[in-house]
Amino acid sequence: MTGKSRPDLEAGYNNRAACPDHPAVMARWKADAEVARAAYPPTVLRYGPGPRETIDLFEAGPGAPVVAFIHGGYWQALDPSWFSWIAPPLLAHGISVAIPGYDLCPQVTLAAIVDQMRTATALLTERAGTPPVLVGHSAGGHLAACLLSEGRAERGVSISGVFDLRPLLHTSINTALRLDADEAVRLSPLGWTVPEGAILDCIVGGIETAEFIRQSQTMAQTWGAGGANTPFEALPDLNHFTVLDPLGDPNSELVRRIVDLALSA
Repeated sequence: MTGKSRPDLEAGYNNRAACPDHPAVMARWKADAEVARAAYPPTVLRYGPGPRETIDLFEAGPGAPVVAFIHGGYWQALDPSWFSWIAPPLLAHGISVAIPGYDLCPQVTLAAIVDQMRTATALLTERAGTPPVLVGHSAGGHLAACLLSEGRAERGVSISGVFDLRPLLHTSINTALRLDADEAVRLSPLGWTVPEGAILDCIVGGIETAEFIRQSQTMAQTWGAGGANTPFEALPDLNHFTVLDPLGDPNSELVRRIVDLALSA
């Protein structure tokens, strides 16, 4: 962990404050998602009894490989309906897309959310006969790494992930998470078993905060040294929110990379 002051850590992890354009970007997400859902109505799978324990499944066809997108929001905001727009570009390549929901902090603990994603991933694996490729943004990148560490999937892409939770203890984000020092260590996949031979692309926006760039670089270096395949890339001129823009383009390098991972699974 860095030796930064509390104000520096707050600035490093408060993405909404760091990205003044985030309301417009998020409004675009919502509008594009509504268009996508109208064109490709998802099947809603239930993996648990709670109202948020569902998966929006956009199917490309029988036997199609599956990409599971785990959304961000610091484990305390948003739901799958914001991200339906991610499905059409992958469907165009014959890839099914699953977007799982989960309960939010502080109503549940972060450990409970990790458990929910274990269950959701198990359901998708059972249905498809093979684990999905995991793509996670921000908090979703953290969850994807947890699942990869445990061997619940073998290929993933983390976009602006958080892998070491200890810096969050000193920020306003922890008001809802309610992590203590022991939990922050226990729930940080940076220190979990490195899944030797697994793939985790560590992607980050080139104009994100130094803390987010450091998180992805450190994860790539640490897991790479342990035997995982962890390429790191900073996408130029993209911030914590616009870093998802390439997912809306079926011809972007990021979409093609995810397609390649899905087809090689």
